[in-house]
Amino acid sequence: MNSADTPALLADVSPLPTGLDRRLREQLTFIVEIDRLKTVLRASPLAAADRRENDAEHSWHLAMMVLLLAEYADRPIDVGHTVALVLVHDLVEVYAGDTPLYDAAARVGQAAREQAAADRLFALLPADQGTRLRALWEEFEARMTPEAMFAKALDRLQPVLLNWMSDGGTWRTYGAPAVDLLTALWLHNPQHTAPRGALWVHNATGSGWATHAGGRRSTHGCCAARRGGQLPISCSRWSSRSPRTGSRIRPAASWCRR
Repeated sequence: MNSADTPALLADVSPLPTGLDRRLREQLTFIVEIDRLKTVLRASPLAAADRRENDAEHSWHLAMMVLLLAEYADRPIDVGHTVALVLVHDLVEVYAGDTPLYDAAARVGQAAREQAAADRLFALLPADQGTRLRALWEEFEARMTPEAMFAKALDRLQPVLLNWMSDGGTWRTYGAPAVDLLTALWLHNPQHTAPRGALWVHNATGSGWATHAGGRRSTHGCCAARRGGQLPISCSRWSSRSPRTGSRIRPAASWCRR
């Protein structure tokens, strides 16, 4: 992160009261600094209002989803630990900004931006807490533990849910190609996200909310995986009823044909 691009700490702009001991001052400086998360807009819309959600709202929503949906994890998870993962997972975006799932151009340099943001942000805390929070962030990014894999799956499900509830939401705005959405779902977390997430994306395309590249039938990442035996349910069997019209949507059967 270039120093020219680094904003001044909020606690330097409006100093905290004097007389605080060092540990408490560092903790409060961090707490004030992550207030920036409320200003970082994501691509996903809200279901309840005509605006985009911010990162803080997203993290809160994921924490609630962990509490309510933990029973669907493939393996037993520590719910409290998973809640900590989702609360921490986007903190680096106070400096690095949000990167939409389907925006390939924005993903260029993302890892370097976020590492630099982590270096600065977690260093604000007392060493023991900074090390712990950074470890949580790195665990989420690595997606190797049952808790991190489930947290990442919910991180992918939540924007799909919000776009579904707003009739395509920002998928319509940005003309998100279904193949990009499915590929990202599959690559990020196949064992959790792809089988269920692909259902939503397939139906979104059938409703005109997501597009095929070039207006052609796409050989989706999920379909290629199905032919390789990696998905438990074939694309041609996925269907549901539109929440708006009640009509049954069955677009996927033709998509998987070469």
